[in-house]
Amino acid sequence: MELTADTRAIFVPSDPPREGVLALWGDGAGATPIELVLPRGKAFHRTKVDAHVVPLAEAIPRLLALSEPVSPAVDALAAAVRAALTLVARGRLLPAATPGGVDAWRVGPLDTADETLLRGLAAALPPEAHALPLSGLKRIRLHSPESLIRALWDATADVLARTPAARLAAGGPAFAAPEPTLLDSVDAEWLTAQQPAGAQLLLRVEIREDGEDLTFAGVLALRSEADPSLVIDATTLWDAPDAVLARLGEQVEAQLLIGLRRGARAWSPLKRALEAATPGELIFTDDEIVELLDSDPLRSAGVEVLWPREMFADSVRMKASTTAAPGSDAQGAFRITDLLNFRWQLSIGEQPLTEEEVTALAEAKRPMVRLRGRWVRADSGMLRRLRARSSRALSVAEALAAALTGSLEVDGEDVDFSPPQALSGLVERLRAADGAPVEPSRDLEATLRPYQRAGLGWLAKMTELGLGGILADDMGLGKTIQLIALHLHRRPLAAGPTLVLCPTSLLGNWEREFAKFAPKIPVRRFHGGGRHLEGVAPDEVVLATYGVLRRDRESLSEVGWGLIAADEAQHVKNPHSVTAKELRRIPTASRVALTGTPMENRLTELWSIVDWTTPGLLGTLEHFRRTIARPVERNRDPASVERLAATVRPFLLRRRKTDPDIAPELPRKTETDQYVPLTGEQATLYEAVVRENLAVIRESKGVQRRGQVLKLLTELKQICNHPAQYLKEGGPLTGRSGKLAAFEELLDVILDEGECVLVFSQYVQLCKLLQARLAERGLPAALLSGATSPKRREEMVERFQGGDIPVFLLSLKAGGVGLNLTRATHVIHYDRWWNPAVEDQATDRAYRIGQDRPVQVHRLIAEGTLEERIATVLETKRGLTEAVVGAGEDWITELSDDELADLVRLGATP
Repeated sequence: MELTADTRAIFVPSDPPREGVLALWGDGAGATPIELVLPRGKAFHRTKVDAHVVPLAEAIPRLLALSEPVSPAVDALAAAVRAALTLVARGRLLPAATPGGVDAWRVGPLDTADETLLRGLAAALPPEAHALPLSGLKRIRLHSPESLIRALWDATADVLARTPAARLAAGGPAFAAPEPTLLDSVDAEWLTAQQPAGAQLLLRVEIREDGEDLTFAGVLALRSEADPSLVIDATTLWDAPDAVLARLGEQVEAQLLIGLRRGARAWSPLKRALEAATPGELIFTDDEIVELLDSDPLRSAGVEVLWPREMFADSVRMKASTTAAPGSDAQGAFRITDLLNFRWQLSIGEQPLTEEEVTALAEAKRPMVRLRGRWVRADSGMLRRLRARSSRALSVAEALAAALTGSLEVDGEDVDFSPPQALSGLVERLRAADGAPVEPSRDLEATLRPYQRAGLGWLAKMTELGLGGILADDMGLGKTIQLIALHLHRRPLAAGPTLVLCPTSLLGNWEREFAKFAPKIPVRRFHGGGRHLEGVAPDEVVLATYGVLRRDRESLSEVGWGLIAADEAQHVKNPHSVTAKELRRIPTASRVALTGTPMENRLTELWSIVDWTTPGLLGTLEHFRRTIARPVERNRDPASVERLAATVRPFLLRRRKTDPDIAPELPRKTETDQYVPLTGEQATLYEAVVRENLAVIRESKGVQRRGQVLKLLTELKQICNHPAQYLKEGGPLTGRSGKLAAFEELLDVILDEGECVLVFSQYVQLCKLLQARLAERGLPAALLSGATSPKRREEMVERFQGGDIPVFLLSLKAGGVGLNLTRATHVIHYDRWWNPAVEDQATDRAYRIGQDRPVQVHRLIAEGTLEERIATVLETKRGLTEAVVGAGEDWITELSDDELADLVRLGATP
């Protein structure tokens, strides 16, 4: 990265110092995330930048050779490196041990002029050049400018001073080799002899009591650097024997004054000691003690502060909390939107404080407060929050999220959260792997698989707690039957009717699944002309589409729903869409989202679904974007990822077909019939073709009649596929076919799961229309028909098996035999051949030896048409011989006029 006027920089220290690096950013192309704390107005905020990391050994010559104008940060760091070179040239070098116990060179000892230079260089650092937080601290603490310059000096010395001569002096590889050397192998006497004799200034804080009054005193002392066990108070320094003073180094009085001057420049209260006739001790005000406690300004001046044990032994701990939530763990559910009162919860050790003690603490004027017969410490930030007496209210959802993550944002800062007992009980139940075992209703005419029984238990638990959930099982794992089982489970509880919202193409599926698995449940479609909601029974299921939701939300809102289920809930992934907004406005006791893809592209899609099932859990959309989505999507911030996971995990049940405890439960092949409605254009064409052809058929006989019947069947199948196929048009394609809409929805789910699919049709023209539509959407698809050459056929099969093409379109005759396409885990029959054996042969292109994954077969059937009626016949005949339907469509030509008319009429199947 070039060093330009836009390049910002910071030095990142290391242990050993020579491994420190220069982090450069500003071009947005860095590969290493660096956490910084930068000013924002009067406050500060954490951020991460993508930086170029340059080892110091490489950075030094670049900083010394600057010619073009550079940023203030780069310029200041270059000046610091030049100063370090001067110090090294003057012989200001000392061998030392790092905190890790390895060898390192450092700059020193420093004289008064060097100290002045250090402060000047530190003052020249812009904020971004010393915005590096100290690690291992809960509160945000930064490297001081002086400590960062000093670290850069030491690192520069550690890079430059590693020469063969150093090896001779140390008697080994230490201080010469670039790799770290443990100092237990170095001559300890030699290392000690290199250290300058001297003393460090200490400030010992004392608490002096006089009844209920409290005084803070600061006592100055000197500690021998050569012998740290030797500490002498300044008040007795002048009476110490000469032998003792000699152990503190030469010019003891000068060392005391130098340390005091350095400390006074960092923290002005020490000036009072300089002004005293004999520096010894001074009395601090409460504000001065608070400042010393909160920021320790003397650290950068090399003055160590010693605090009495009682300042930290009995400190007051502060957590956010709320008043007791309505309801309890034992008595049932509460509403997720209920409001709770915010309060601070304080404790000493494990003992909570009473309200009277909290009030007394809030009124305190000093950081040490008398409570329960002893002095305890309360930091200034805590006292400031208490005095503010926050009156904010929290929704149950917000408090629940805080209880799950352990923290709550208060005034822009994360603080620890302690939930009340009722909320703690709810969290324990949510974190339990499953709900209480639930026995499926006797009215469920199906046997649930073990993972489906677990799903029913989870859904029952969530709805009984008054919460919502997302059932995010992979396609084919039976989300529909789990929801049906949930409705039957809630039926005896008089929970109220269930509203199922789904795409139009799935209305028929839902109706048939309820009729098949729960025939005693009344089901109505709230769709089409004449729809109404009069007399909805308490145990009734109402099916509606997202389009109807947008138009008739007010009517839907008038029913007291016990449960609303949103199928294919990715339809409400855009929180700003009309569908999502209208869905949120329908009141209900419980909400369940069904989707195999709870998030497709962005985290805001997950927020949209969760904010409907469990309103308020993830906060407002803007807050979610700022605190979770951006840190996760841009920087992959681990803390934000864990916070999101901890919050969402109890409300989302995700099972995949590949899960070890599910895969053995799956059949190798699952077949599903998906019934889709006709569009208005399809219905009009269908009725016209039926009317015209039946009139001709009634007047025909023999071969002519048979041919006319086959013509009718062909035209009706083409209309069911797409009007463009029947009308011999190239387009437009969207919005004209119920099958095409269902096909695209199904395909999106399959491809989002990273799987591949075979699509069969008996019509090459239809395959070409599908290929054109997929091309419009940017989806690669191969098309194999009878016109495909053998060489081209092999190439397409190889590309599909290699994963280059996720969608393979095949005409039934050309692709029904002779192919091994085990890459596919899904097979879609866009139209029916009406011969089970032929369809099975086509399916077996994927479901064959060599296939090691379950295969799902989807058959698209136009609802209320001859396709639905023939599908019923095929289902009853599939296990028999070909005596009836073995000849494909020929058996249909032998039907009487009335039987044929009943077969092809448009309308619901009785």
